[in-house]
Amino acid sequence: MSAALRLPETSPAGGREVLVLGAGMVGTCTALELALRGHRVTLVDRRAPGRETSYGNAGVIQREAVEPYAFPRDWPTLISAVLGRRLDVRYQLGGLWAAAPQLLRYWWHSAPRRHRAIGRQYASLIAHATSEHQRYLALAGAEGLVQREGLRLVYRQPERLEQALHQAERLAAEYGIAFAALDSAALARAEPAFQIPLAGALHWLESWSVSDPGALVERYAGLFQQLGGRLLQGDAGSLRQQGASWQLTTQDGPVEAAQVVVALGPWADACIRRLGYRLPLFVKRGYHRHYTGGASLAMPTLDAERGYVLAPQGASLRLTTGAEIARIDAAPSPSQVQGAEIEARQLLDLGQAVEQAPWLGNRPCCADMKPVIGPATRHPGLWFNFGHGHQGFTLGPASARLLADLMQGDTPFVDAQGFLPARFGA
Repeated sequence: MSAALRLPETSPAGGREVLVLGAGMVGTCTALELALRGHRVTLVDRRAPGRETSYGNAGVIQREAVEPYAFPRDWPTLISAVLGRRLDVRYQLGGLWAAAPQLLRYWWHSAPRRHRAIGRQYASLIAHATSEHQRYLALAGAEGLVQREGLRLVYRQPERLEQALHQAERLAAEYGIAFAALDSAALARAEPAFQIPLAGALHWLESWSVSDPGALVERYAGLFQQLGGRLLQGDAGSLRQQGASWQLTTQDGPVEAAQVVVALGPWADACIRRLGYRLPLFVKRGYHRHYTGGASLAMPTLDAERGYVLAPQGASLRLTTGAEIARIDAAPSPSQVQGAEIEARQLLDLGQAVEQAPWLGNRPCCADMKPVIGPATRHPGLWFNFGHGHQGFTLGPASARLLADLMQGDTPFVDAQGFLPARFGA
């Protein structure tokens, strides 16, 4: 580590601690970015870095994801989802009822005109996803975890492939995202392990993949500690305001800071509710399972008509599911991952499952599909960085840079207006 990157004796915050709550990709990157800028930072989580949602995703840094996932608005899709006929989305009744107000707002924001406007704001962060990761990768010496082969979406029906390519042409024209089209023969040559004929594929060329998502978060956390940052175990539920400071209980004793960042992903809502904030947040759950002894793939592959992803993860293949609407503490429901496994085994030889039971995690979602980044409106020194939905792993470094700009009073490197908590009066 060069001397230029070492933490100075004093910080721009006058020597006071900045607390960052949550050591997933978003929180770890937030702590790292602030440490790189000379702040004294304590990163707190109940578990080691990268052991929750950031561990369990498909490991794709999605440079192509310039528009967030919209709520379906056509009746055939909605009816099939309600009847449980789709693999890409499932629900538990209790979770669906609890999230109904947020889902209704999600549906409203997904109207084409509103969704396009949201996409233009969202794309301003996505545009920096790979470049901001690259900055951290170089500093952390973690380039070996990343492959730059892209993301492939495979299609079974020619008409669905044609629709996808038409949409890709629009995104390429509006946002400059590069892609390639593969017909059935070209896809068979590129992925000879496929056991059934497919219509073809859409290959997003600029997306990256990570062989071990949790390990990448650990590398970023290791760099943070090399810079002098503190990593402590503690419970965000103990956060309280004490005069002009914030206090938190950890296993190493109490810590105090003039500023605190809530970057708790799907647990952010519980934390900020205790402080009086009501944001339209909800959870989409997801499952994964690993398989060994079977076929492999050249890159992460989305079975676009079935709604699951197969991603090479070291010596195994990770299958990740779509979204399940359920309470964050609800019991696992195995039907979605079981259905995805059945479909995947038709596509290629999966081999043997590694885990006895699938892993289950939670995605932190916001009804307007954009993350919440910036200062809380009613508590000086309280900052938010959560609500990234499916793209927390992708947007961790870019979100951290935006938040650090705002905390320091610098001109934000992208327009922050659409991401501020103030858009909800919070």
